Amino acid sequence: MATLQPEDIIPDKDIKARIRLDIKGTSKPGRFLFGGKPMDRAAEEAREQQVTLLRNVPVQGIQINNIDIGMDVYTVLDELNNQEVAYAPLILEVAADSIEDLVRFISREDFRKIEVLSPTTLKLHRYDLERLIFRIAEEFKNYRAQLERKYNR
Repeated sequence: MATLQPEDIIPDKDIKARIRLDIKGTSKPGRFLFGGKPMDRAAEEAREQQVTLLRNVPVQGIQINNIDIGMDVYTVLDELNNQEVAYAPLILEVAADSIEDLVRFISREDFRKIEVLSPTTLKLHRYDLERLIFRIAEEFKNYRAQLERKYNR
């Protein structure tokens, strides 16, 4: 096992990561004979909207370096509703100022996977860890509030 050198331990600044989001597409039934949209096309359009938002709306502490939409749309059976649902994957390569800035992406409903590209080792002080835990709790509260609004309509 290799030993860590002091220059290998980087404080939590400039964290590079690859994040996979699978954007859900729901088909909308057409009125009369026209206007129906297949669920895979709806997923692609939802992904395009997310990409537009990510490119045009700045996120504090996050710099988006690359957005890959080259993966194909896939469908799975939603066991709760017993319906097929389409997902359009997208991969973001980001540089974050701190680890707590990444929490915004991993707390999303469409989050699937994160791969930290650099640094290989991260050193957190007690205060950094407290800030991180507070940020996670804050994001969960926001997510819970969104779910309550969604299902109480």
